[in-house]
Order: sequence, then structure tokens, then C-alpha cells
Amino acid sequence: MSADTPTSSAPTSTTLVRTTEALRAALAKPVAAGLYLVATPIGNLGDMTLRAIATLAAADVIYCEDTRHSRTLATHFGFSAPLKPYHEHNGEAARPYILDALAAGKRIALISDAGMPLISDPGYKLVRAVIDAGHVVSCVPGASAGLAALTISGLPTDCFLFAGFMPHKAGARAARLRELATVDATLILYEAPGRVAACVADVASVLGDREVAVARELTKLHEAVLRGPALDVSARLAREEPPGEFVVVVAPPISGVVTDEMIRAHLLTAMAESSTRDAAQAVAEALGVPRGRTYDLALALKREKDVL
Repeated sequence: MSADTPTSSAPTSTTLVRTTEALRAALAKPVAAGLYLVATPIGNLGDMTLRAIATLAAADVIYCEDTRHSRTLATHFGFSAPLKPYHEHNGEAARPYILDALAAGKRIALISDAGMPLISDPGYKLVRAVIDAGHVVSCVPGASAGLAALTISGLPTDCFLFAGFMPHKAGARAARLRELATVDATLILYEAPGRVAACVADVASVLGDREVAVARELTKLHEAVLRGPALDVSARLAREEPPGEFVVVVAPPISGVVTDEMIRAHLLTAMAESSTRDAAQAVAEALGVPRGRTYDLALALKREKDVL
């Protein structure tokens, strides 16, 4: 081997040096007073960005959902700022202290247990209060389970709706899915362990047999994605629902095709305010389908309601 032949270790060495230099520069950069919304890894600590490390290292206080959970992250990266809780149960009491600290010129960081703060996590009211008080709010972006699942789902990414966690109870979950039935976009749903099979079954029942992708343990050792028609995926999950955190990605309705599920979703809303006949007429005109079709479905819905 000649002296100028590159070795396999050369790129690794160069990358290490440049990454170290970049981190050193980030740590040396002053962090102004303000509220910083800092993304944290969703499972793989390697997804922590250099800017997130620098921001949390410079923070005067780090607010988090669960101090015990976030202490693992703080210990791993050597953050010395005190960890204080901020969650849905103490937010009202904690906000005045945070505003006072910002007024005193402090650098406050807000993190979630995983991913971007405020995405299905508390924090909106705090951000609103900080803005109203005239303080700086800055985002340090990074990992997000919803976007990660969307990008590897194989489903359309040009237009999507993040719907967050589905309701726990079956009836409420079905009602929420009916509200989403006519959304012309890919849907991103969060679901807890133990309920994902039922959730996907409800997707098939309410939204029709759309393509879905169920992603679990994203960025972790056992990351996996189950793809296919909702009926097939729900059956596979029902046989053996694996453990882990889940994101369910649902394809948009087929363009130009008005399904019975879409009509039913519209009818449920219209029938709450109008007679069966008037609701059927209004929905037929709104969706451009025959009135006889909407009327038959409206009668079926009325019979179901009368039975209940």
C-alpha cells in the first residue's frame, strides 16, 4: 500500500476532529436570555444535536415533564443546570416563576420526555405567556416521532395532519376518526401500547381499508414498521401486539372517491342539526353524490341510533 493511499480510519478521524471542533464552537457561543424549546432524542441518544447540547449546557434551568426521566439525559451529557418539573398538573403554578426568571435575564430550557416539546406535550400556555410578556422564544429542533414515522411510512408526505393521541375509549376514538374521515391528507396518530391493534381496527372500520404504516420503537434497537391495508395490519396486530411506543400513519382518502365512511362522517354532523331528509340532501350536494345514496345511509344511521 502506498503512503498516499487512504486508509479506512482516515474519514473517521477527520469526522471526529471536525465534530469536536463544531461542538466546541457551539459551546463557546453565548446563549442569550430567553425560553428555549429543545428537542431531545426519541430513543437514540446519538440523535442529540450539537446545538441542543450547547443550549442545555448553557441553560440556567431546564424544565422537563419528568425530572427522573430527564436526569438520564442530563447525566449522559454532563448538564449541570437544575432540573425542574413542568407538566399539565403544575403548569399554572410554575409559569409565574419561569416568567420572573426570564425577566431577570435567565436562560430557560423546556424539554419533553422525548422529541419536540409541545407536540402532544404541555407547553403551549407557557409559550403564549412568554410571548405576551415580551421575552424571546427560540426553538432548537431535532427528533420527532411523528415526522420520523411519516418519512419511512411509504405514504404521501406532501400534505399531512398530525392528530396526536387518539381517545382511550372505543366510542370516542371512532368519533374522532369520523371527524378526520374527509381530511385530504396523510394522518399521523399516536397510540399507546396495548391499544394500537384496536386503533388500527377502528381506522379500517371508520376510514375504510386505507393503507397504513405502524411504526414502533423508532430509532431504537428494535425499530420496525408494519405496512399494508388497515384490515390486514389490524389482524396481524391482533394476533400478537408487540410492546413499544407506536405511531400510526394513515393514507389519505383516494382522490375523487367518496366512500360510505366519508358520507357517514358528514351525516353524523348534519343530522345533529337537521332532519334526516334535509341532512341527506345537504350532504349529497356537498359531496357531489346521489341523494338516494346519502338518504339510505342516513336512514341506516337513524336506525342504529334508535336501537341504542
